Amino acid sequence: MRPFSLLLLAALFAFVGPVALAQSVCAPDGCGLSASAIEANRWPNVRPLQIDEELLYDRDYRQIEGAFSVYPAPNSLESETFGSGYTFVTVFEESGGWARVGENQWVQSEILSESVGPSRFTGVMLPLEQELPYTVAWTLRHLRGSKTPGGPEAADNPFLYRYTRVYIYASVAVNGYYWYQIGPSQWVHQFKVAKLQPVQKPVGVDTEKWVSVDLYEQVAIAYEGDRPVFATLVSSGLEEWPTNEGVFHVYVRFTRTLMSGAYAQPDFYYIQEVPWTMYFDDQIALHGAYWHDGFGFRRSHGCVNLTVTDAHWLFYWAESEYDYRNGDLVGPAVYVYSSGEYN
Repeated sequence: MRPFSLLLLAALFAFVGPVALAQSVCAPDGCGLSASAIEANRWPNVRPLQIDEELLYDRDYRQIEGAFSVYPAPNSLESETFGSGYTFVTVFEESGGWARVGENQWVQSEILSESVGPSRFTGVMLPLEQELPYTVAWTLRHLRGSKTPGGPEAADNPFLYRYTRVYIYASVAVNGYYWYQIGPSQWVHQFKVAKLQPVQKPVGVDTEKWVSVDLYEQVAIAYEGDRPVFATLVSSGLEEWPTNEGVFHVYVRFTRTLMSGAYAQPDFYYIQEVPWTMYFDDQIALHGAYWHDGFGFRRSHGCVNLTVTDAHWLFYWAESEYDYRNGDLVGPAVYVYSSGEYN
């Protein structure tokens, strides 16, 4: 989960050798929960959102690499030109080697990528009647757990795909980092999972529905009062464009909106129809991201990226916080914080 630190860990492993790193820090009789105790609560009691195929694929998203021009009509003179950047457009129709990407906006079809498929990852609804027995986490990589804390991956351990939901049954510190038990004889380094950790309602949060964003774990949680009801992985701002910490309120929202900035700079971006967007801190928003599947890792220009499915759910879940009768467009509070030092 923390790429830079993973490199440091790899370097340490190469320096001290696998035997030293794999030395057990457990008591002679082992550590963590027994297989029988784990079996009683093997998989998290949470319910993932159902994927709506029509919602997920209701647009034809394409990427443009390199500089490009926009034309008011096919075979006309160009009306706008853009430099190279991070560019995604929505194709509404194609005809004769041209693609319409907006009202009176056409580009040549040859500059477009194949259709971009949004991530199928979804967050989870949390149980209302009972507490979760252990901390829930998502695996951030394909992996096989180690037999012991600090040890190498074991070839005979079950293979877990990225985004697998697991419980953390125990934790052990090894060389300054935590290793988590996620199954019988299955231990993983803390950077390989993202934990779901609810927080108490902070001072300044004055709405019934509110959202917390943990920049360290890259996890967002939706609350109703003091009760967490939904959680998911996000992608917040990179170090160059950090997501600010603090308590904010959604102040404007759009079902689809253009996001663009840093014109004529190396980090220029132009992304059409960003879905289910809720701005809460100047130009920083919670929104769907159809252009990547890197949730659980920082990668944005400051916004908090969610999958299209998750952003859609959050957008309409927050509906009751707006009092349109009184002209109140202030939405749910958003609490951004960091539960650790992201290195």
